This record gives sequence, structure tokens and C-alpha cells, in this order.
Amino acid sequence: MNRKTVIVVVLILISLPVVLALSEALSFYARNRNNGSIVSSGQKREYLLYVPRSYDRSKATPLVISMHGAAGRPTQQMKLSEWNRLAESQRFIVVYPSGVAAGGPRVWHVSEGPGLMTDVRFLSELIDKLEAAYNIDPARIYANGFSNGGGMAFVLSCTLSDRIAAVGLVAAAQPMDRGWCTDQRPVPMIAFHGAADPIVPYQGGPLGDPFNPVKVMFPAVRDWVAGWARRNRCGPKPVESGVAPDVTRIEYTRCAGDATVVLYTIQGGGHSWPGGKPLPEWWVGPTSRSIDATSQMWTFFRTHQLLRK
Repeated sequence: MNRKTVIVVVLILISLPVVLALSEALSFYARNRNNGSIVSSGQKREYLLYVPRSYDRSKATPLVISMHGAAGRPTQQMKLSEWNRLAESQRFIVVYPSGVAAGGPRVWHVSEGPGLMTDVRFLSELIDKLEAAYNIDPARIYANGFSNGGGMAFVLSCTLSDRIAAVGLVAAAQPMDRGWCTDQRPVPMIAFHGAADPIVPYQGGPLGDPFNPVKVMFPAVRDWVAGWARRNRCGPKPVESGVAPDVTRIEYTRCAGDATVVLYTIQGGGHSWPGGKPLPEWWVGPTSRSIDATSQMWTFFRTHQLLRK
């Protein structure tokens, strides 16, 4: 091998890590990029939209809004929940909006303050945009979220109850007092929570995330759900049943407007999306495969529609 060839080989070897790093960066961007945006409250707000191949413009189509947790992103929520798979077979549109980064991790503002209504306005305007572009059934718009995104689903049930037919919460972070919600319309709700959640404790208490220095206190999950049932003017005693060896279900019935309230408790379950893509177990605990939260949520959503005016 002559000297010139040796130099070329050395240069290739030196540049290879840089090329690989650049390729990985571009691949990461391609896998995690959003595909839509709007300007809301003077800010560019992004979202990831999935329109199934089965979409038929001539038919009014349900819309599912699915919101990521704190420090998450739309693509992460898409992979975590696997809504797209169900959207294709059940013929509905899914949108994964993005919280605001503002120099830090993406979050939804679920505590009182100016950011809360800024997020609500963004999501309302996002619905407007999608209704203008697609044949969205206004009676079948549903919101759900994971952790911080579940907290945002609660906020929407209080602020957009005239547009959101029902909500779903998974490992929801609920720092706001229930008394804040004064909207009169009872909103159907289905929730999933791990009894061994190390981040948002099932029995209530402080935020358990060691990477988040903010001190937040959460209510006990069953107390919170019972409060939602009172909001919906349900019967006082829920019906309890076993779904799987590690999953129990309670349902509040005889609610105003048939706005039932359901809670699935996963014994030994962590801060995760049951049946979805697992998160790192060392951090959030185990992900149960005994129940599919997405499928159960969609079954619940299908039975609840807004009454047409």
C-alpha cells in the first residue's frame, strides 16, 4: 500500500465517526419531526397528525387528541400509545400536539397561570384548523394524555367541554384542585393508573421524579376519581370488578348525561401506558401487558358523543 493510499484510508477512518454521528442525528430528526404547525398566541405551535388510509372525506370522522407527558414529544406519545394502529382499523384521525419547550423540556401548563389558557387556546385553534381541512365529526372529538398530558386532558374537560366529548387519562399528573373546575357539563372519563407508580403515587403525595426539582403534591387517585364522579352527579357507589389478575376496574354509573367515570388500577404497575410501548423500567416501573389502555379507551370513547345542538 503506497503512502497516498494510506493517507486516504486514515482520513476515512478519522471522518467515519463524524459521518456516523451526523447520519444518526439526521435519522433522529426524521423519526421525531412534527408535520404541522399553527401560530397561536403569537407562538409557533407544532403537532404530529395521522390521517389513516381508510379516511373517507364523505364521512364525518372522529378526532382523537393525544398529549405527551412532561419532557416528551409528539412522536414519543405516538409510539407509546400506538393510536395509529387503531386509527387505521377504526377509521378516525389522531393528532399529537406539542407542549411548549420555552428553554426547557416540553410541558403542558396544568396549574393556574397565563400558560394554562395559552395551551387551551392552542388546542382549540388546532381543532378549528383540522375541522377546516377534514370532515371532523364535532360530536366525536376526544382528548387523552399521559402523565402531564393527562393533566391537560382534565383541563380541557373543564375549559372545552362544549367541544370534547370524553377524556382519557393514563398515569395522570393532577396538581390542580378539583374545585378549580366550574364547567357545568359532566364529561365522561376513563383513567388508568399503576398502584406502584413511582412518579405520580397512587396513594397521593409528592412528585417522585428525581430529575424534576419542582415539588408538586398529588391527590390519591381513587379520591380524585370519586371527586370526578361527584362532578358528573353519578351514583355514590362504584361497581367494582376484576379484569385480570393484576387489574381491577371500578365504574361510576347513573351519572348525569350518561357521563360515566371509569378507573382501571394496575397492581404493581408503574408510570407507564398499559399495553403500550414500555418506558425504562428502572425509572418508571413495569408496564402491564394484561390490558391495552388504548383499545379500552377507544371502546369507551365510542359510547360517548356530544349531543348535537
